[in-house]
Amino acid sequence: MPRTAYPSLYQINTRVVLNELGLDLNLGRQATLDDIPDSVLNGIAALGFDWVWFLGIWQMGPKSRAVSRSLPNLMAEFQAELPDFTVEDVTGSPYAVADFSVNTDFGGPAALARLRARLKQRGLKLLLDLVPNHVALDHPWIESHPEYFISGTEADLAREPRNYIRIETPAGQRILAYGRDPYFDGWQDTLQLNYRHPGMRQAMQAELLKIAQQCDGVRCDMAMLILPEVFQRTWGEKSLPSDGTPPDDSQFWPEAISKVQAARPGFLFMAEVYWNLEWTLQQQGFDYTYDKHYYDCLREQRVDSILGHLHADLSFMQKSTRFLENHDELRAAAVFPGPIHKAAAVLTYLVPGLRFFHEGQFEGRKSRVSIHLGRRPPEPPDAGLQEFYRQLLDCLRRPEVRFGQWRLLDCHSAWDGNNTFQKFVVFYWQDGSRRLLVAVNYGSTWGQCYVPLPAEGLRDRRILLKDLLGTARYDRQGNELANMGLYLDMPDWGCHAFELQDL
Repeated sequence: MPRTAYPSLYQINTRVVLNELGLDLNLGRQATLDDIPDSVLNGIAALGFDWVWFLGIWQMGPKSRAVSRSLPNLMAEFQAELPDFTVEDVTGSPYAVADFSVNTDFGGPAALARLRARLKQRGLKLLLDLVPNHVALDHPWIESHPEYFISGTEADLAREPRNYIRIETPAGQRILAYGRDPYFDGWQDTLQLNYRHPGMRQAMQAELLKIAQQCDGVRCDMAMLILPEVFQRTWGEKSLPSDGTPPDDSQFWPEAISKVQAARPGFLFMAEVYWNLEWTLQQQGFDYTYDKHYYDCLREQRVDSILGHLHADLSFMQKSTRFLENHDELRAAAVFPGPIHKAAAVLTYLVPGLRFFHEGQFEGRKSRVSIHLGRRPPEPPDAGLQEFYRQLLDCLRRPEVRFGQWRLLDCHSAWDGNNTFQKFVVFYWQDGSRRLLVAVNYGSTWGQCYVPLPAEGLRDRRILLKDLLGTARYDRQGNELANMGLYLDMPDWGCHAFELQDL
């Protein structure tokens, strides 16, 4: 079987989905990974997915959960998200990891191994989380290796109570830093690991190797935070190891990725990354990096920036993770209303990169529920949106879109003085004789343009253009398409995916 050039990923909020499954199956308890019906996995495979990401699979602890249940700002958020909220709905953040072993609530390591085997039977690979920057307040390293953490002083605690905490350890009290990024206060259910401590780095590599035995790839949370230049800018002299160990200022990711992939060839690394550091992490060995900039351009409807981004080097685009929503972003149906949603989805998922979808996206869910919660409000599915995504996923399964060559096409004014062509984004996929032309009017007014198509396979032929996202069909002369171009007359936020067939 050939390697998929552009895979698709389906993200599942494990805690929420298992809670709902327990109710649907009348189990009288939360479901475990073993309770996930084969029909669910069959359905994911049938949609053409290559990867399934089970978010938040690791063991959490009561100390970090208690923090989630105590912070007024979080409690206000929870009450807004769940009208019938109770404190028992707060399960804690899955990114406050107490131990990189499968949560006992979900059936533990044996249940994960069985789930992975069932996924493999269906040609699906398993993606899990790595949280490298911080750990939960319950993590055993706090007692066994307090030197692995960023330390503070009494003055730090008095001045920045949102960034430091007093912790009891077998060696006495210590003031340790909460995990954070340089632009916000700390996450008070976590403690910050010190990536200048050689022992901590070796311990995290060992954890990563352990995780790699349980899955086929990892999504690395906030992967850019542990780059030496970012880490030292965030922590300064406080990052000098508290036990006097000489600091290690080498890059963590290249060595860690190399070791894991030597032990597990083909193991995938995907980075959550921001701040224009995507290329940096790709160069350090990541297979894919989040492309939040492209998402922001779509959300802000900046067509010039969208086109500029699509002119990036193809090697960068091929390693970009394309999404319209995920557990950190607002739901797409809430951000992109009506036809804008469909236009944005076409521009997201039919360009090169890893195609990343979020459970509930196809049904048009609008409520973004905090990852600290184990429950979400019910929402009726949007049948029209479901049909659109069915059509879009059919397009993604086509060989030219999975394995083919992609190129961005130039649009021209349909007549003098008509500038609506500037809102068009048009591109072309080809794999041998199979061709797909994608056109989107990403603007709020009706627009027109001409777009010349690649000449190969068009000269001296009649071509049928059949829209896979609608009912449009056009019979055109190939010479005309290659010379003057295809004339497009499209409504605001209109989109086509034309299959080209010889007549």
